[in-house]
Amino acid sequence: MSDNKMPEDSAVSVSTHSQHFMEQLTARNPGEIEFHQAVREVVQSVMPVIRSTPAYQESGILQRLVEPERVITFRVPWIDDQGDVQVNRGFRVEMNSAIGPYKGGLRFHPTVNLGVLKFLAFEQVFKNSLTTLSMGGGKGGSNFDPKGKSDNEVMRFCQSFMTELFRHIGPDVDIPAGDIGVGGREIGYMFGQYKRLANRFVGVLTGKGMEYGGSLMRPEATGYGAVYFAQEMLSTNNDSVKGKTAVISGSGNVAQYTAEKLIELGAKVVTFSDSAGTIVDKNGIDREKLEWVMQLKNVRRGRISEYAEKFKGVEYMPGMKPWTIKCDLAFPSATQNEIELEDAKSLIENGCMCVSEGANMPTSPEGVETFLKAKILYGPGKAANAGGVAVSGLEMAQNRGFLHWPREEVDGRLQQIMHSIHENCVRYGKEGSHVNYVHGANVAGFVKVANAMLQQGVV
Repeated sequence: MSDNKMPEDSAVSVSTHSQHFMEQLTARNPGEIEFHQAVREVVQSVMPVIRSTPAYQESGILQRLVEPERVITFRVPWIDDQGDVQVNRGFRVEMNSAIGPYKGGLRFHPTVNLGVLKFLAFEQVFKNSLTTLSMGGGKGGSNFDPKGKSDNEVMRFCQSFMTELFRHIGPDVDIPAGDIGVGGREIGYMFGQYKRLANRFVGVLTGKGMEYGGSLMRPEATGYGAVYFAQEMLSTNNDSVKGKTAVISGSGNVAQYTAEKLIELGAKVVTFSDSAGTIVDKNGIDREKLEWVMQLKNVRRGRISEYAEKFKGVEYMPGMKPWTIKCDLAFPSATQNEIELEDAKSLIENGCMCVSEGANMPTSPEGVETFLKAKILYGPGKAANAGGVAVSGLEMAQNRGFLHWPREEVDGRLQQIMHSIHENCVRYGKEGSHVNYVHGANVAGFVKVANAMLQQGVV
């Protein structure tokens, strides 16, 4: 049997078709565990749609969706402050451009490898589709770790990285953004090098500084969007975040602005974390404390454990995640697979009614299944954290017209986009009185991309 054919016997169950497809995919992409996980979740949702739509089968839509249109790998040599030559590996996965130019972040972290970036790029395709904007999906990065590096070392690395990447990107081709390890500093260094090499001032990156084409609300967008999506989910039960206790993982950009919006809307935030442990502030993290965290993480680049030294009545749990803390709302905002089976069980046992994912695929398959069985409100990352890429798309639109929209306009557009994403998830995920947001997000994102692929032929 050819790799791009599934069994045609109509009596074969959807689950058998899904299993057959996944066996082929894992054999073709050995060792890429995160990529397998991301594809499996989508396949389980969309296989019934594919089996009931002959055109999708005849055009090999699913087989083409899981194969990147282009994968670029390259070496990144740079010189550290001691004058020694260092070499890292750079990547860009251009996954799918059916509905627009490739769009997705760059991640600088020691854990970056091809499998991780393929998972992120695959997720990005559906996330971008859900935003209603014309953006394809891609992802990239390097195994470079900016932690502990001087500004000059980060600059030299970013310039070397962009020296290769610039020939593969452009405002009509591929528009990268930031991700873990890539903030305003890194975007600035890369944009400067692109401009120098290409001799063009164009919106080739998003997440730029306000002084050179950035958008208001871009730093806040992912965190705010996750809260807006939680509000949308809660509204289906005539409820809101006001008065609720929330736990947040991470303490970077997404976690910070998730906390900011929750505080603004009247929720009580009690946790932050980083890779070393979790702080629990049962008195609540207020605006003043949040501002201190922003200084700690964004300026001093310190560890969250310092929060417990600064403020009274705070517990620090070394090596622990926040999921054992009693809460109403949970916002995983750190990294993939941070909520495992036992974590999901702990959240439910401790009264959590709503999970809105700020990170990409932060819940393991077993954790997802636990949330779905419990029928709590569970917003998967491709829907709940789409606010970041949505405002990146709005930054692209502003760059095209050399415009600068006021904060209120950008925030209004962000809220409308998150409302539309929620509506699409409900449309495709309604199961009686309950909404399966995983199924709804996967199908809604898939249908738009698949139909565009059909209309463009086998390319």
